[in-house]
Amino acid sequence: MAMTRSSRHAAPDFFNSLLDVSVKETSICIVDDTGRIVREMKVASEPEALLEVLMNPSYHFKRIGLEAGPLSQWLFGALAEAGLPVICVETRHMRAVLKAQINKTDRNDARGMAQMMRVGLYRPVHVKTLRSQKLRMLLTHRKLLQSKAIAIENDLRATLRNFGLKVGVVGTVKFEARINELVEDLPDLVVLVEPLLIVRRVLREQVGILHRRLLSIVRDDDVCRRLMTVPGVGPVVALTYRATVDVPARFRNSKAVGAVFGLTPSKYQSGEIDRTGAISRCGDEMMRMMLYEAAQIVLVRSTKWSWLKAWAMKIARHRGMKKAIVALARRLAVIMHRIWVDGTEFRWTRDVAAA
Repeated sequence: MAMTRSSRHAAPDFFNSLLDVSVKETSICIVDDTGRIVREMKVASEPEALLEVLMNPSYHFKRIGLEAGPLSQWLFGALAEAGLPVICVETRHMRAVLKAQINKTDRNDARGMAQMMRVGLYRPVHVKTLRSQKLRMLLTHRKLLQSKAIAIENDLRATLRNFGLKVGVVGTVKFEARINELVEDLPDLVVLVEPLLIVRRVLREQVGILHRRLLSIVRDDDVCRRLMTVPGVGPVVALTYRATVDVPARFRNSKAVGAVFGLTPSKYQSGEIDRTGAISRCGDEMMRMMLYEAAQIVLVRSTKWSWLKAWAMKIARHRGMKKAIVALARRLAVIMHRIWVDGTEFRWTRDVAAA
């Protein structure tokens, strides 16, 4: 029997929507289960403006896709709190699919991504809890101030070297005194150096304040204290891991953590070509660097022996130190996840440690 016009355009039970978010405006595209565009518009990138459209009782949403970005955590929290089935999706994956578009506009992007949400062609992204977001801010700000202080120190070393003034090997505490010693007989240089020394002094003081705050949080956190039983893992690495993983249950198993941090080899296979490349370097860069530094400490600086160091040294003998450090960084990520899930501590001897 032929379908009548009225039945052909009857509203389906479920709808899918995609929010293409920018700083000022968000493009909304709503499609039904058949792919027909029901509504599209632009609204302000504010929770109130989005809820005014999405809470319309005539829509029964199956999925609402929200692009991962600077505003995604804020908007995701507001939409989820309102009871909407919002999903934060990986932007890079969707953009790669949309590259075939001839005309790239916010409207076309929203349309294409809404269809991808409808058929389930998306990768969800974990949205961190509010506590983890705050911990991440603490870590990021501490690192930023630290990098600016180091940049000033390096600049002073380089510029003074032009006048034959060599700073040499000097620690953080004695750095300012060493600079003043070098320029004390050169008043024209004192005037140029003093502003940088003042800024560096303030930066170092604020880094100290944030670091003490970090130590206080770690001291009161049971998970961080247990993570610090792992060789090479100190307060900064432990808190970074806690803030990055956030919810350990979101990983299907502990081995999946290494891939999420970009510490597993990339692979290219096509026809007769089957090539394994370097690590993917995708995911959280800060966490990856922290794990790499922790692995380096275990292999190079740590004097205490453990089955983990013996395992990594065996790799170093056969495949080189760099590959051993990467392999150990990946293993540390797996072990720390297992410790977190099991509520245990690191076991130094292999006969009682989990493989």
